[in-house]
Amino acid sequence: MATGHEHTVKAFDQDISHLRALISQMGGLAEQAIADAMTALQRNDHELAKQVRKKDKAIDTIEAEAERLAVRVIALRAPMADDLREVVAALKIAAVVERIGDYAKNIAKRVPAIHADGDRIEVVSVLPSMAQIASDMVHDVLDAFSARDAEKAAAVHDRDSALDDFYDSIFRTLVTFMVENPRTVSQVAHLLFVAKNLERIGDHATNVAEMVYFAATGKHLSDRESGEGSN
Repeated sequence: MATGHEHTVKAFDQDISHLRALISQMGGLAEQAIADAMTALQRNDHELAKQVRKKDKAIDTIEAEAERLAVRVIALRAPMADDLREVVAALKIAAVVERIGDYAKNIAKRVPAIHADGDRIEVVSVLPSMAQIASDMVHDVLDAFSARDAEKAAAVHDRDSALDDFYDSIFRTLVTFMVENPRTVSQVAHLLFVAKNLERIGDHATNVAEMVYFAATGKHLSDRESGEGSN
């Protein structure tokens, strides 16, 4: 016969599983939003860009549900130590993924302005590669959260510098292009905004990696990097 404690543990596990599922669902929608926003940018597809903006509401709705669940778990289950770290991490991660969705929406908003005069700036063809790195970081870090995989989270954290380098390269290319082609100032400004949004998505994935690592180990990534186990 199950005890009250066993019922409580089972209920907590079910809540955590539901919380992970909600965040995974949010992550999938955010990844799709990034991909669709970049496809809209490449193809000058205003309708697809509009769909990205509309679908952002679904991410917001799930984030609100995840927040309510996390708060309820803390209030009713009173989790301790490892369990509390995971619930708090989930609460924070849901907010971060919602913000990632906002960045994808912001990129989609720029599509009409970037192609306003009909000219195509070649760096547009490079941005999807940067977007893929950022999207892969989001995907992998949420996998790490779901699996409580500290080292996979650390690996995502370590990839942020590559995305930063990509952004720096695109920034220099765009500024040079703008100086040489003054009439493109408005377009280039929007493209710089897109690149910066992608860089920020990577930053947020990195922040999630730090949360996942702490939730799984009780240690900060900075401790790992400066400790004996770092390479």
